[in-house]
Amino acid sequence: MRNIALILKYLGTAYHGWQVQKTQITVGETLEKAAAMVVGHPVHMTGCGRTDAGVHARVYVANFRTDARIPADRIPYALNTHLPEDIVVTGAMDVHEDFNAIGSCVRKEYTYLIYNSRIRDPFYVNRAWFYPKHLDEGVMQRAAQQFVGTHDFAAVRSVGTEVKSTVRTVYYYDVQRDGDLISLKVCANGFLYNMARAMAGTVVYAAEGKFAPEQVGQILLDGDRTAAGPTVPPGGLYMTKLWYDDGKAAFDVG
Repeated sequence: MRNIALILKYLGTAYHGWQVQKTQITVGETLEKAAAMVVGHPVHMTGCGRTDAGVHARVYVANFRTDARIPADRIPYALNTHLPEDIVVTGAMDVHEDFNAIGSCVRKEYTYLIYNSRIRDPFYVNRAWFYPKHLDEGVMQRAAQQFVGTHDFAAVRSVGTEVKSTVRTVYYYDVQRDGDLISLKVCANGFLYNMARAMAGTVVYAAEGKFAPEQVGQILLDGDRTAAGPTVPPGGLYMTKLWYDDGKAAFDVG
């Protein structure tokens, strides 16, 4: 039995996240159906994360098992003929039998985009959060820096998926402005439910003056979700990079 890893990208606007659901169209279900048509049997697709409804991925990794003999380099072309235009497989490879798209992933990077202008841009609808009040990216960076390190991130997660621990390590959180577009780029060894979006909301709250940037560290220590910023809209969030190193293979994508 072969274990195939796929690299793909997608716009998440039309989908209810990655995870297969009974009544909603998801990216995972769409990809499973396409793969089944290519390999000739039902497919279970393991994704690298449960992205929320409306969230995008500039890069995403999934894996599935098959006895089909189609060469790995032909799989992307075959899959893309059965996929809608907003999901594209860019690469495929045979990986060792223990590889798991989520279990073997050691770091993830998300980027949140804010369109910070008094006048909205229609080309950023569902692609960035339109925010008309001017934001000081310097203040935002000071707040973002408080998240770096190993902390309990219970204060910036939504109740949802049960986890054994809410402790995670953030390796960097960089805020940059390019004209009217502000990007918040964060890398961690894992993310809790809605964590990246709640972190972005907290950084924006600091820029609004609702609390000092240096208070973010205390908010984390207190673990009080109501003291942090809001969970910002999903359309501005993108999965942008992934790192894999499971002792048998190492590669990064993004």
